[in-house]
Amino acid sequence: MSASPNALFVHAHPDDESLWTGGTIAELTARGAEVDLIVCTWAEGTHRHRELLDATAALGMARPPIMLGYADSFVPESAPGAPRLIDVNLEEQVRLMVGHIRRLRPEVIITYNAYGIYGHPDHIHAHRLAVLAADAAALPLYEPELGLPWQTSSLYFATIPQSKVTIMRGHLTTSSHIPMTGTPDDRVDLDLDVCDRLGAKLRAIYSHVSEMSRSASMKEFAALPREPQRLFLTCESYRRRDLVPGGCDIS
Repeated sequence: MSASPNALFVHAHPDDESLWTGGTIAELTARGAEVDLIVCTWAEGTHRHRELLDATAALGMARPPIMLGYADSFVPESAPGAPRLIDVNLEEQVRLMVGHIRRLRPEVIITYNAYGIYGHPDHIHAHRLAVLAADAAALPLYEPELGLPWQTSSLYFATIPQSKVTIMRGHLTTSSHIPMTGTPDDRVDLDLDVCDRLGAKLRAIYSHVSEMSRSASMKEFAALPREPQRLFLTCESYRRRDLVPGGCDIS
């Protein structure tokens, strides 16, 4: 990477920031970029929030993650008494997100692709929320009390190339609950080599101790043979959507 644009990452759950975009975060922070993270589910003070603080520190983030505090769709105790992320009025959530975007003024916003990488409803919802809020934040007439309009230059959507999924699928159990199909390789706009940040990325992933011990999919990834695991961890892939002519590079 040669550029260090200010970046906002939008993820659904603690651990997603490390698993899917940890190398990108670590590279941008190492280059002096202002990097922020919004996590849509889990409340402050929960065990996974504490693990997230350790993970973001490992990735070099200077500021703590912003927690929206909604409940994980499948884990009510993630935010006791709060509604599930996917059950809340979308306009209410867009307004909340616009406030953060106008305050942070990111040049790029990075989230999941439209399928949420593997179809998780919280991932899909986080993608939609980030995209809608990025557009709304630039409109002078939209909620002016939330701050001055801000035009983000580019959106980046994390994905996995189809060729990589094909290789990995041979090492995953047929009962895996992750129905990854991948993005056709010729529709992937950016493959970022994050080998130099692999140590930080691994420390961040393993900071999510409870998820590593609970999640069948995390255990499967951890048990992959060295080469397919390295293939998965050392390159982070994105589709790109420019919101202004020329957009903003992160490579």
